[in-house]
Amino acid sequence: MFSVPSFADLNVWMSAPGVVLAVGACLLLLIDVVLIPRDRKIVTAFLALGTIIFSFVVNLFTFNETGTAFLGMFAADGFTSIANVIILVSGFISILMSVDYLKRTGIERGEFYSLILFSLSGIMFMAGANDLVTIFVSLELLSIPLYILAAFRVPDVRSEESGMKYFILGAFASAFLVYGSALVFGATGTTTLPDIFASVEQIVAAGGSAAFLLLLGTGLILVGLGFKVAVVPFHMWTPDVYEGAPTPVTAFMSVGAKIGGFAALLRIVVVALPTFVLTSGETIAAWQQTFWLVAAATILLGNFVAIAQTNIKRMLAYSSIAHAGYIMMAVAAAGTSGLGVDSIQAALLYLFAYMFTNLGAFAVALAVEKDDGSGTNLDDFVGLAKSRPAMAFMMAVFMLSLTGIPLTAGFIGKWYVFRVALEANLLPLAIIGVLTSVVSAFYYVRIIVNMYLKDGEGDQAAGATEYVNWAIYVAFAGTVVMGILPFLATNLTDSLTVAAAVIK
Repeated sequence: MFSVPSFADLNVWMSAPGVVLAVGACLLLLIDVVLIPRDRKIVTAFLALGTIIFSFVVNLFTFNETGTAFLGMFAADGFTSIANVIILVSGFISILMSVDYLKRTGIERGEFYSLILFSLSGIMFMAGANDLVTIFVSLELLSIPLYILAAFRVPDVRSEESGMKYFILGAFASAFLVYGSALVFGATGTTTLPDIFASVEQIVAAGGSAAFLLLLGTGLILVGLGFKVAVVPFHMWTPDVYEGAPTPVTAFMSVGAKIGGFAALLRIVVVALPTFVLTSGETIAAWQQTFWLVAAATILLGNFVAIAQTNIKRMLAYSSIAHAGYIMMAVAAAGTSGLGVDSIQAALLYLFAYMFTNLGAFAVALAVEKDDGSGTNLDDFVGLAKSRPAMAFMMAVFMLSLTGIPLTAGFIGKWYVFRVALEANLLPLAIIGVLTSVVSAFYYVRIIVNMYLKDGEGDQAAGATEYVNWAIYVAFAGTVVMGILPFLATNLTDSLTVAAAVIK
């Protein structure tokens, strides 16, 4: 007879930060409709910020606790806790960027903030997913609000096109993920990540069709999550969607979707498939070569195509593709025996740095952007150092951080990613990463040249309202502090050593 699990069996406390966001989003929808008038949607924004802060506090109380929830389908550990910090901070900055933007572009509607919270909760559940089914459900919770948000600037044709393209390709990605999960289930008889890990050794020893099914399923899962994190060749949607979506949505999407996708991918390769080899006795996982080739292709295409862009949002879109490749280096390194925890640490540090830097760059772009969506070309930054010297200086720091210049957060992220790649003997990939970082300096420094060395009066940056400025300040502080005092971030990730080992 079917037995209904008790509240104690579900152990919801282990997933409390994500549950708080999901419940808060539902309540916010009702409160916004019933209690908040049309001209006071800023109250909805503050309630959303309050929900994020409350979830952050709950995450502190559960920090580094190790256990499972929902009958083993969700895992809480150091990885989950640190990923939650990155996710919540990215959501907080994104909402600060949105408050005045929605008002001045005439699309101020309260459901915007609920959709952000729903997507954040999906990302948080992906970070703690301990089952392939949980990954799929969380991916949909992450994605569906983003489809709506990308098309939120109705009746702007570019925004509608952005939402439609993202929806169609997102549906394809979900189908690949489900099919891959089905093949993995067929090979192992389970969808729970630790149980898959327990089955791998027997599958490798027996050989036969199960090993082939597992390899094919792993490949299809990479395709599904590869769409979400925008790695080559699954990146096609990125430039058009980033350019057409409202700028705060683009900023949130560029960071949030990556955190969720890479968190799930790391869970799969480190927890479920670290020992999946095609021949007994090998120390290199069967999937590693494919992963590092994808990383190399992503880095090369993202950086070289970004050079040709004249629109800041498209340039940052291709930049985002390149940075997905750098993070993919850490994922590939996890295929070498004994480097699973180090790979997670490198990826988290990179995501931490990328989150502050990229959101800051998008916040400055939003400040320069006009109400009608124009003003996003690189030439619009000419002379910004004259009209807005402080903003130009912070944008310059963001660009240098994206390049990976020392004393910025970006340097710390790249240092750890390159180091773990070398430890995994992925020397060609590390060389490609270093050389393309030099290439990226061309298009990042071009913005600095426009702001400081080209003649022009400079844009007044009418979009630099109080809340946007606060978003820039928070992002700038995170970029500089992590660059100068990296131990604040590295000490945070040191706890992964014990927590991730327990889950494995």
